[in-house]
Amino acid sequence: MITLRAATRDDIPLLDYWNTLPHVISSTTDDPRAETAFDGLDWDEDFAISEEHGTDVWQLLIAEADGRPIGAVQVIDPHLEPTKYWGDIEPGLRALDIWIGEADDLGRGFGTQMMTAVIDACFANPNVHGIVIDPLASNTRAHTFYERLGFQLVGPQTFGEDDCLVYRMARP
Repeated sequence: MITLRAATRDDIPLLDYWNTLPHVISSTTDDPRAETAFDGLDWDEDFAISEEHGTDVWQLLIAEADGRPIGAVQVIDPHLEPTKYWGDIEPGLRALDIWIGEADDLGRGFGTQMMTAVIDACFANPNVHGIVIDPLASNTRAHTFYERLGFQLVGPQTFGEDDCLVYRMARP
């Protein structure tokens, strides 16, 4: 059983380490030369978004299994977050990114538990009517995972240089 807790700046070394692992890199870019996931990411800047705008706009959660960090989930309000990564998108949504840190923790059901907990938390807010995600178009394993959870394919979309597929889940 996993638990989710709010990430802090003390988690940055662990997040930076996870971002060097091949399976995390390959889930965030199709660039075979990439040495880190989330190219150009500055965790301090992301934490500053949460401090300035609140956790309803940007929040990072650390998933733990028996007290051991095993992964992370980023939850943002894509309408309000200041980078406008999602472009012009309607209010009332949450956008998620999820990753498992160590490769040994893949395929153990942790991702499903993490997503179930985060989906429930998102929809606990009565103002949230949907959740969007944007896995790489090449990440067919992620597509299957999200579809199994009930996300519906919206279609392809390019974010920066990344060809992605957008999926959406409506409030049950």
